[in-house]
Amino acid sequence: MIRTSALILLLPCFLASLAAEDWPQFRGPSGSGISVSTNLPVHFGPENNVVWQTPLPRGHSSPVLAGNYIFVTAFEDKKLLTICLERSSGKILWQREAPRDRFESYQPANTPASPSPVADEKFVYVFFGDFGLLAYDLTGQEIWRLALGPFNNTNGHGSSPILAGNKLVLICDQDIGSYLIAVDKQNGKPLWKTERPEVARGYATPGVFRPKNGPAELIVPGAFQLISYSLESGKKLWWVRGMAWQLKSVPLLHGDMIYVNGWETGGDTDFPPTILSFDEALTKQDANQDGKLAKGELPPDVKFNPDEDLDHDGLIDERDWNFRRTRYMAQNSLVAVRWGGRGDVTDTHVVWRHRKSLPNVPSPLLYQDVLYLVKDGGIVTTLNPKTGEVLKQARLPGAAERYWVSPVAGDGKVYLVSEGGKISVLKAAGKWEVLVLNDLADECFATPAIADGKIYLRTRTKLYCFGLKHGD
Repeated sequence: MIRTSALILLLPCFLASLAAEDWPQFRGPSGSGISVSTNLPVHFGPENNVVWQTPLPRGHSSPVLAGNYIFVTAFEDKKLLTICLERSSGKILWQREAPRDRFESYQPANTPASPSPVADEKFVYVFFGDFGLLAYDLTGQEIWRLALGPFNNTNGHGSSPILAGNKLVLICDQDIGSYLIAVDKQNGKPLWKTERPEVARGYATPGVFRPKNGPAELIVPGAFQLISYSLESGKKLWWVRGMAWQLKSVPLLHGDMIYVNGWETGGDTDFPPTILSFDEALTKQDANQDGKLAKGELPPDVKFNPDEDLDHDGLIDERDWNFRRTRYMAQNSLVAVRWGGRGDVTDTHVVWRHRKSLPNVPSPLLYQDVLYLVKDGGIVTTLNPKTGEVLKQARLPGAAERYWVSPVAGDGKVYLVSEGGKISVLKAAGKWEVLVLNDLADECFATPAIADGKIYLRTRTKLYCFGLKHGD
């Protein structure tokens, strides 16, 4: 642990390094997953092209880079940790513990430290579902904290905060009480908070759309809807219906186009089931006339699903029923939306939808005018971003596993990381080809960062920095 006084002496080094390429948030600049780096390694692993490696506590947050610093979050026993490492050496410079007075549930593939930090030239900002937001300066001094929650998101949180001008923005979607919040990044004071009653549980990270003419908008994927809000006020501007439930995607923004992926179990059917309206169900089934349906009052073809009891009271009310109805009528899709308009723009601004072989968690990648998708089982699909036409679809040799990590790209290469640590390096093209399959022999849930010719990749046990050392 380096003392604060010593860290202050490092600040000039930080300022001098601002010319270095940064990767300041989840999936890098604008959430695109793209680096301008060249000379990136193709062959790498625990014994190959390792610049440094540092053991870390567990956590699924992805590394972010600002100046000569790397930030991640983690958990160890009951501790929620923010960790700062020196970018050039991987040395841990400081570690801070967040308050934790509650322990919310999360599914086995998640952790209490899954949302990624976001950083600028002065501060790093982190979010823990078991506390809320915190900001630290580059020496590890806490600047402010904002308690949020408690939340009722059964699977645990996955949404990462982003910076937009002077605002720190966070999606807080949950079963009951979803909202979008913007706080002043300098002091943590809320600037606005917008309720999102039309959505439920979700894990997406927002994007910032900056039109050539007009104010910036927040593009926010959510259950059943893609919604745009005013960055300045939080006012809801326009929306697209027909998204899946529990969205995890980061929106891709390119020119005047927006691309968002949504997949959830049950949404692959071309013929959604016909489901009674709530009034029809009450008329037929509500024996005690209390305006809700108990387990014993549900129609014979409807099983009680705790996931669909959003307020967890053991009864299905109108909101629960309508979410269930919308869920089973929603169809999975990668949707391409042309920006613009107000209100419901589903019928006017959706350019195309692609509905086959969609990822569950990984966001799409748009690189060199090709859209990339990677699905569980190692199925990679490339599409024409203008038309949605499939350019190629094939399974990655030797990497037919689950995928939680979003693809990233740079130097004409696309990097795909499986849960088991198999890294397929593709030659970027519509008719892509695999250049090499690397193996880290460790689980991977965090999306890599790429900057200045290096790949920063977190496994279950370590953070690696890979770069060319003796050729490739």
